[in-house]
Parts: sequence; structure tokens; C-alpha cells
Amino acid sequence: MSVSSTKADRNRDDRRDRLVGFGLAALAAMCWATGGLAAKWLFTPLDSSTALWPIPPLGIVIDPVMLSASRAMLAFAMLFVYVVTARRGALKVRAKDLPFLGFFGIAGLALVHFTYFKTISLTSVATAILLEYLAPIIVLIVSVAVLRDRFTWSLPVSVGLSVTGCALVVGAIGGTGLVVSPAGLFWGVASAVFFAGYTLMGRWAAHRFSSWTLLTYGLGAATLFWWAVLGGPGPVFASLRDGRTLAAVTFIAFTSTVVPFGAFLKALRYIRATEASVTSTLEPVLAALVAWALFRESLTLAQMLGGLLVLAAILVSQMSSTATAELPPAN
Repeated sequence: MSVSSTKADRNRDDRRDRLVGFGLAALAAMCWATGGLAAKWLFTPLDSSTALWPIPPLGIVIDPVMLSASRAMLAFAMLFVYVVTARRGALKVRAKDLPFLGFFGIAGLALVHFTYFKTISLTSVATAILLEYLAPIIVLIVSVAVLRDRFTWSLPVSVGLSVTGCALVVGAIGGTGLVVSPAGLFWGVASAVFFAGYTLMGRWAAHRFSSWTLLTYGLGAATLFWWAVLGGPGPVFASLRDGRTLAAVTFIAFTSTVVPFGAFLKALRYIRATEASVTSTLEPVLAALVAWALFRESLTLAQMLGGLLVLAAILVSQMSSTATAELPPAN
């Protein structure tokens, strides 16, 4: 086999891997959007306005913080049962890896949700989404400065397009604007930092652990974190005593936690952290489209333009070549 044909095969494999990576990141965004919309349908009270929805909401009542805790616990339970029965090897880690896996679960999973809901309580959903999706800027800076990803023009352009697109979709530009207090801004930026941390830690760990290992141990640590915050598992179990609530949270745990976080971690094996975080900004775009179709929410020209900018950002990010300094595989 000639050197040129070998190089062509390698380039073809690289392109295929990158398409897989972008596809997995897009799947994660779709699941996050679906999970958020499902939560809106499940937990929104039924009244005269929501009764006009094509599918009226169920009006299940659960505290947002309790929802975060219970979905982490149920996601861990589902994943643990699967791993024990089908992928037992994923549970085998070295003792020295446990601190990282615990930190990954708390900072990269539990605190992302905690800071996001805290921001919502102090501002608005649109503001919380926009502030959290400042994460690609942080990921870009750290990836280039610390992880030695090669800087190309496509990286800052794609990040700029995606953040601007998100701002248009959530109405920060061309809409009602942002509702921000100093405390809300603090927690919103914190949510961006933790989401960026999840992405960057996942990028580093993707070459050392399987996505099953990362997510199982991470969700286990997140569950323990919530138990500590809430004073034990009792309040979480109490919130799930109603059958409808248990079924709803189980659905949310699977569609917006197990599948998307697992897919996003897997994507980080194939594409850069910046590219994955840019692709994840599809979430508010998809959510706006489905909310328009199912919940009769408005869809403005500015929002449609924002969606196009996010799509353009993803296309631009795919123009970048593979990183010149890949992290070594696990020993």
C-alpha cells in the first residue's frame, strides 16, 4: 500500500470520526431540548391558556432543586443497573482516579444544574440560558491556552456566531432583553463556568475513561452531593412517592441526563471541546422551534435569524482541522 493511499485512508477515517462527534453533540443538544420541553409539559399547571396547547400539560408539582436531585439519583440508578449487568468492566477504576471522578460528578453535573436553576430563580429562563451558553467562550480560551489545541480562525468565529445566535433566540437581542441582577449575573456566569468545566474535564477524561465509567461515577457523586445538600436521601424519595411524579422524573432522567450527557462525553473523543460546546448551542434553537409548534409560543424573525447563526457556527467549526496535540490514551 502506498504512502499516499494510507494517508487518504487516515484522512477519511478522521472525517468520519469528526462527523460522528458532531452527530453525538447534536444528539445531546436535541435530548437536552426535548427534556426541557418535556419538563415544561409535565410540570406546567393546567389553566385557561395552557389548556389551548395541542397536548395540555399534566401539572405535576415538584420543586426545581428536588427535580435536579431526583433526576440525578434516578439517572444513576438506571445507568448503574445497566453497567452492572452489561458493562461491568466500566466500574473498574484505580483508587487514585476516584477523587477526579467525584469532582467531575459534583462540579460537572450537579453544580451545572444547581447554578442554572439558581440563575432562573433570580432572573429569567432566557437570561439563564444565554449566560450558561457563554461556556463556549471559556472552553475556547482554556482549550487553546491550556490544552494546546491549535488556534484557527474558525474557532473564535464559530463561538461568536453561536453566542450571538443564542442571544437572538432567547430574546436578549431583538426581543424583550435580559433581566439581570448582580446576584443573577454571578450565578449565571457560574453556570457557564461549570458547564465549561464539564466539557473540558470530559475532553481530558475521554481519553482515559469510557463514557460509561465517567457518567456512572459522575452521577453517583452528583447523587451523593444532592443528598448532602438536602440532608439525606429522605426528601428525594419523598418527592417521588406519587406515581405520576416518579414516571415523569424517570422520563426526564433518561432523556435529558443519561442519553445527552453520555452522548456529549462520547463526542469529546472525536472532536474538540470548543466544537462540541458550539454544537450544544443547538439546544435553545430546537427548543424554540418545538415550543412554537407544540406550546403555541411565538417565533420571531430575530429568533429564526439566531437559529441560522447557530447552524452557521456549527458549519464553521467543522472547517477547523483536527487538533495538533491530542491527549494520550489511557494506560
